[in-house]
Amino acid sequence: MTVREEIQRAEHQLLAPWAAFSDETRGRARPETECDLRTPYQRDRDRVVHCKSFRRLKHKTQVFLSPEGDHYRTRLTHTLEVSQIARTIARALRLNEDLTEAVSLAHDLGHTPFGHAGERALDAVTPGGFRHYEQSVRVVERLEKDGKGLNLTAEVLDGIRCHTTGQEAATAEGRIIRWADKIAYFNHDIDDAIRAGVLREEGIPKEITDVLGTSKTRRITTLIRSIVDASREGVIAMDPAVLNAYNALGDFLFEAVYRNEVAKSEERKVPFLVEALYKHFSNPDHLPDSMKQIAEEEGPQRAAADYVAGMTDHFAVACFEELYIPRFWSPGLPFS
Repeated sequence: MTVREEIQRAEHQLLAPWAAFSDETRGRARPETECDLRTPYQRDRDRVVHCKSFRRLKHKTQVFLSPEGDHYRTRLTHTLEVSQIARTIARALRLNEDLTEAVSLAHDLGHTPFGHAGERALDAVTPGGFRHYEQSVRVVERLEKDGKGLNLTAEVLDGIRCHTTGQEAATAEGRIIRWADKIAYFNHDIDDAIRAGVLREEGIPKEITDVLGTSKTRRITTLIRSIVDASREGVIAMDPAVLNAYNALGDFLFEAVYRNEVAKSEERKVPFLVEALYKHFSNPDHLPDSMKQIAEEEGPQRAAADYVAGMTDHFAVACFEELYIPRFWSPGLPFS
């Protein structure tokens, strides 16, 4: 018996009956020989961690655009916090942590530069619209590894696709991610907003803090415990009283942080920049060689959306400056 087979046998002994067992996966689009050491979901997690799109998340905005300071969240640190919260819930519910982690780490791979401001801007100019969760699936299926994709399992793809709104994921592990995502960003966005001077902990309404707690640690603990206590047989839920406070916290943050004019003042510049880059790269002659096959097979607009969505904040700004901001000429330097 291989190490993988021992792990899979242990899953049937330790996990809940409604967990996603790795030896019962619906498989991959391209069948592969099994690994002797790792289960399919472990392999998926590893492929995500080692892919280029995952590394780029460290230079993509979470809430505050390129903030000064080392301690604000990026899309990468958000992803890691989602993974930690989701794994805690999965372990407590005796679900498959490897599947939960793989979906968590991949859920935002398709996110644009400049956070949701970039997503809205690209959605406005892309035929058929643009949604980051669909793009995340596209990244792992079509764009990574020079167009070959990561060939992830069907359960991981489903969890990525269903992590935000609309249809729920087919697995309990996938359904955890939708909760973990919001728990993570509500709480770390409060932390970042306080650091930025946009919000004070004391400014959160008392009817919310009386239920959820008065610190990040207490809020996260309350929300996780509520899900663990309220979930039954693969149905992931939250206690009604806690859920009401959780929704009220979301409403409060939308007004106090996500629509705050001071915190979001720079976002007004994002649509112009994103649209300019999209229009420029919609000309296939302007695309890098790595994107030209997509332009030929799916059209230049699809390739342009893929290319712009994959940019980091810094690369998008540098690219815009290179294209549209005149360089100052200095005597003695050749023209270029």
